[in-house]
Amino acid sequence: MSETSQETVKFNSCGDTVVGILTRPKSAKGNVPLVIMAGGWCYTKEIVMPYYAESFHDIGCATLRFDYRNFGESTGEPRQHIDPWGQIEDYRNALSYAESLSGIDHKRTGIWGISYSGGHVLVVAAIDPRPAFAISTIPVVDGFQTMRRCHGESRFALLNKMILEDRRKRQKGEKPGMMPMSSTKPFEELSAWPFPHVFTGFQAIKEKEAPRHEHRNTIESVELLMNYKVAPFCERIVETPVMMTLAAGDNITSMDLEAEAFNAITNPNKTYTAVRGVDHMSLYTNRDHLAKVGVVQQAWLKDQLAMLGKA
Repeated sequence: MSETSQETVKFNSCGDTVVGILTRPKSAKGNVPLVIMAGGWCYTKEIVMPYYAESFHDIGCATLRFDYRNFGESTGEPRQHIDPWGQIEDYRNALSYAESLSGIDHKRTGIWGISYSGGHVLVVAAIDPRPAFAISTIPVVDGFQTMRRCHGESRFALLNKMILEDRRKRQKGEKPGMMPMSSTKPFEELSAWPFPHVFTGFQAIKEKEAPRHEHRNTIESVELLMNYKVAPFCERIVETPVMMTLAAGDNITSMDLEAEAFNAITNPNKTYTAVRGVDHMSLYTNRDHLAKVGVVQQAWLKDQLAMLGKA
């Protein structure tokens, strides 16, 4: 593990203040590559990302991991509201902020994401010319199909009913309704991600390393998720190198949907790796499983950075 220094940083995103942690390798000479990192559904920069970031620090990269607006230490209302396009804006504003940093190789600055943000980095790579690379980890790429599969037909109908009722209330001026992120009783309580192991996994993370984590989200967040599909944007990724890292045992984001998005990427400089023996949630909770993915992503990024250095 390389020695690093870190500082808390703040930058503007659409009028709100985003808070992040900038980490630099102490032994680096000259300008260093930067990996910009943000989380998935409903969690903060303290969860998981530091472990993935270590793999990048070990090859001489700096990292900037940040809380989206409405989460963690960042400002923004309503709290725990997940607007994918707002989060994509946060990534793009993080890229703009990174351009102001000294000691950073701006031609070798890229983006990393996991789960929901694994989809976001693909969209950012499609619509913003600045990322030198994009690393997508177990991405959510089709919100409608993902929710339909996760909930099953009868529960999915109830979820849609809840969303419609909340929309009617918001139209009347009422505050956005809230729902659990996950639940230990998914057949008695509607939640965004109806898996008991998601609840227990994040509760353990909250107790050990991320006290700011709140295991809830606005109901509207799920409505916005169901209008989210990444594959059409992937057709616009014609120059940015992409790595998509999947969990072979993923029962949440579905490898067939992820493969559809990957196949839509136009740039031939793309890598698709399915890591066996891991699943979606274990890439948050099992340090050995995180390390498996970290090694794979580190090796790929090391090669990409070498090629970018020669360009």
